[in-house]
Amino acid sequence: MIKSIWSFFQDDILGMEWLKGLIELGLNQLGLNTNEKIGGSIHFFIYDCIKIMVLLGMLIFIISYIQSYFPPERTKKIIGRFHGIWANIAAALLGTVTPFCSCSSIPLFMGFTSAGLPLGVTFSFLISSPMVDLGSLVLLMSIFGAKVAIVYVIVGLVIAVTGGTLIERLHLKSQVEEFIRNGHSIDVPQEKLIKRDRVKFAWNQVLDTVKKVTPYVLIGVLIGAFIHNWIPEDIIVRFLGTGNPLGVIIATVAGVPMYADIFGCIPIAEALLAKGARLGVVLSFMMGVTTLSLPSMIMLKKAVKPKLIGIFIAICTVGIILVGYFFNLIQGILI
Repeated sequence: MIKSIWSFFQDDILGMEWLKGLIELGLNQLGLNTNEKIGGSIHFFIYDCIKIMVLLGMLIFIISYIQSYFPPERTKKIIGRFHGIWANIAAALLGTVTPFCSCSSIPLFMGFTSAGLPLGVTFSFLISSPMVDLGSLVLLMSIFGAKVAIVYVIVGLVIAVTGGTLIERLHLKSQVEEFIRNGHSIDVPQEKLIKRDRVKFAWNQVLDTVKKVTPYVLIGVLIGAFIHNWIPEDIIVRFLGTGNPLGVIIATVAGVPMYADIFGCIPIAEALLAKGARLGVVLSFMMGVTTLSLPSMIMLKKAVKPKLIGIFIAICTVGIILVGYFFNLIQGILI
């Protein structure tokens, strides 16, 4: 009975399989064959757009409501209670309830660094925030299942903690721009919010985030629909399948110039996996896009010097590649 309930939750609540069938029925009534390229592309686009945007709205509201209890000054105080690797773990975990993309995380990273938190701790937050937010957990469950989603979040947190710890051990505080190091504390009086205020804050976050991410979701779904219906399976398998040991590296590097969040990456990842790409390749691509996008590196350059950016990129890239090969090895267990 538990298995049946879980299957219903994963397939019909998160995966919205009923919606897929409903859209297919509607398109067939309009004379479109969803088994053909054009009909299949339209079906993929409509289904994924509706599913992602519905889940997106619900997730942002819930996460933002939780986030209203963790303004920057309170977050800094919470992290400040921990020391050593425990501070890195706390920062990585708190990163899961903060912004959905790396560009949104960088201003908070700058504020935490200015407030005097250890550099390695703030980098654990910076890695974790776009890579393993709670939204990614739910969306990954809707596409790949609970096992993949949970392991993805765990290894993402491991990368965040390990990366931050390494940066701290290298004593790179001098690589932070002076205006950040000499910044003022972010401890400012925080007005106590009542429930209605928190609901209003969460709803405003939904509207703001949807405005920001909708273009990337649409682009991501369009790319996913194109991959799913127009690119021959043998091409995907040749470059990103079992036969190519460099698939993880190719996917990681390919993700860096892009700018998207987890919501825009999901439909591309879904299409790649359906066409025969290895699981580790797909997840490495997602991590590369969300953590190492070129626009976020340009923003980060305003706060830290090139040497530190290079070390940050190197640590994240090596971690993502290792994670990709790890997922390739255990793909048979997870799927």
